Amino acid sequence: MIINIVAGGPGRYIPELKEYDGEVVKWIGVDRGVYTLLEQSMEPWVAFGDFDSVTDEEWHLIQEKVQEVNRFKPEKDETDLELALNWAIDQNPDNINIFGATGGRLDHFMGNLQLLMMPSLVEKDIHVEIIDVQNRIYLATAGGHSVEKNKDLHYISFVPVTDFVEDITLSGFKYPLKKRNIFRGSTLCISNELIQSSGTFSFSNGILMVIRSSD
Repeated sequence: MIINIVAGGPGRYIPELKEYDGEVVKWIGVDRGVYTLLEQSMEPWVAFGDFDSVTDEEWHLIQEKVQEVNRFKPEKDETDLELALNWAIDQNPDNINIFGATGGRLDHFMGNLQLLMMPSLVEKDIHVEIIDVQNRIYLATAGGHSVEKNKDLHYISFVPVTDFVEDITLSGFKYPLKKRNIFRGSTLCISNELIQSSGTFSFSNGILMVIRSSD
């Protein structure tokens, strides 16, 4: 099962959602993201949020169209997206994709990036990606990984999110590396490119944020 979560970020950063639909896909709407799903003729499985960013007319439509709506007070410890993500993790999906989590307020965006590091995701080994019209973002743990060339996402960056990432090796890239140690704050692995149809990256310790981007 794949769970796709649509949060309430600016609509101009959200791709055509039907491209990510399928028989094994379940959709979750978060706050205004519920209305975004309805606008794109997608049926939310469940909805979460305080819904302080929708109009009264939009709220009535959400109540009419969505069978399960979980509404919370605006004053709470977790963000709406964190509540939805926690629920999605409990469903034990194979993958989770998050849309509507970029653009707009930087504090929201930074908080959404932090959600990728939730211990429950690491423990259950659920692959989670943040996706917008220009980027795909996910975390990689120590070990070997392969990447396929994508003409729409030409650039690949590797950002250390732990204090150190050890023995990073890049093969098949324009700028290869062999067993380099990089530290959090380093820009050494920003804006690389594949020069073959596929490539590999590996490291022995730490966690990397992988960002695939277009111009």
